[in-house]
Amino acid sequence: MKEIISTDKAPAAIGPYSQGVRAGGFLFLSGQIPLDPKTMTVVAGDVAAQTEQALMNMKAVLESQGLDFSDVVKTTVFIKDMNDFGRINEIYAKFFTKDAPARSCVEVARLPKDVLVEIEAIALLK
Repeated sequence: MKEIISTDKAPAAIGPYSQGVRAGGFLFLSGQIPLDPKTMTVVAGDVAAQTEQALMNMKAVLESQGLDFSDVVKTTVFIKDMNDFGRINEIYAKFFTKDAPARSCVEVARLPKDVLVEIEAIALLK
């Protein structure tokens, strides 16, 4: 069975997808981009500000299911410019403070709304 997850504390989906899906003991989170959930606009600032907002959005989806970053087992980070890798890591490390999940990071040609970063995750349900 699967259950579609939605919270108004994170940006609404901007296409035919869900914020998350509970299935098989896991929560699969769609890629989070740096949208302000209230205004649905991209946050102002550099890649650090965008990374922080994307992770705050992820936090909101996790919390809607009683989870936190310690429950995340895998992330995929999509970035516009691999030169931003170090700065993204600095912000990422503030959210994943212990026992960091497995992760992939890839540079892509373009992301939705021309943002600089998008992060998706898989978390283990309690």
